Amino acid sequence: AVVVGAGIAGLAAATSLARAGWRVSVLERAPELSEVGAGFAMSRNAVAAVRGLGFDDEDVAGLGFPTFAAGTWDLHGKPILTISEDPEVRRSVALIGVHRVRLHETLQRHATAAGVEVVTGRRVTELEPGDPDGELASVAGHQADLVVAADGMHSAVRAHLFPRTRARYSGYSSWRAITPGRFGDGALRQYWGPHAEFGTMPVSDTHTYWYGYVAMPERTELPDEHAAATERFAEWAEPVREIIAATPPEAVLRHDVHHVPGGLPRYTKGRVVFIGDAAHGFLPTMGQGAASALEDGLCVGLLVGAPVAAGTDLTAALDRFDKERRPRCRALGRASLASARIGSHLGGGWRQSLRNALMRRVPSSMIQRGSQAAMGWTPPA
Repeated sequence: AVVVGAGIAGLAAATSLARAGWRVSVLERAPELSEVGAGFAMSRNAVAAVRGLGFDDEDVAGLGFPTFAAGTWDLHGKPILTISEDPEVRRSVALIGVHRVRLHETLQRHATAAGVEVVTGRRVTELEPGDPDGELASVAGHQADLVVAADGMHSAVRAHLFPRTRARYSGYSSWRAITPGRFGDGALRQYWGPHAEFGTMPVSDTHTYWYGYVAMPERTELPDEHAAATERFAEWAEPVREIIAATPPEAVLRHDVHHVPGGLPRYTKGRVVFIGDAAHGFLPTMGQGAASALEDGLCVGLLVGAPVAAGTDLTAALDRFDKERRPRCRALGRASLASARIGSHLGGGWRQSLRNALMRRVPSSMIQRGSQAAMGWTPPA
């Protein structure tokens, strides 16, 4: 197998395939392996996926800080939707605050231990998808029984095989930073305002992750990202202003947010299987991008790698992958869009007041059901 892309999805897929007995090479266009230095909330389904990849208790504990989703507040710090302290509800929204670099390094270690070869500085300029019942696939000069397209939101493999499906700009850009120190009460806290969202979450005993997701024209250039974030959130609640002020200016990153509405019409073509953002790039408003990438990567091994190694027809295995993963990922994509519409993408004025009043009436049982639908996933048998 050849995996295109050595990010979270690609390394997860490579490890899963290698554990199923495949010889695996990963092609990465960057000159060296790296991951953007920001955080994410690792939900229960993501933990289930990494355990399926062979992570033990020590690996999982080493990823970050045990926490939970505490709820949502308005820009002035008034509660909109707070999560009940009932233990069962808290378990349903349990998280690990993870520094993405730490996860990426652990995935690299597991891939190496499984015998995966990683080739850096290799771009995909030519691709033949092959035929699962005949001709092998070919990518960047490598022939393969299976190609895994894990090359992200702006996938070169997707551009070759599904040129009409392209990532679109969401209208929003996101500041992110890891700040020295502990802020807040140790939980994931989110704040909603007109066309904006802010979140904070610990990723260790000594560092806190924050993001500021705001409406902004695509490819906006700012001379000072820290100063711009400070100004944008100057009227927001004190916890928001405090953590921005405590952040070293050089630690502030920003990227335009793209997504692939609806995802691909099919997650396989020929001998190629698409995973992660290459298949279904979501908006970040459900926090399921990295989690679904881990799920996808594990499932490449469980649904394709292991059955084919045991003698199952490749066509049948690829069909099963598509039938199991595409409906779930489309549902997560729709949920992310819905969350954006009622949350960070909502305009100002009466819309904010009405939304906040309605959200305050939402019972904990509804939160628990929604959490279970997204985060209650377990690996397929």
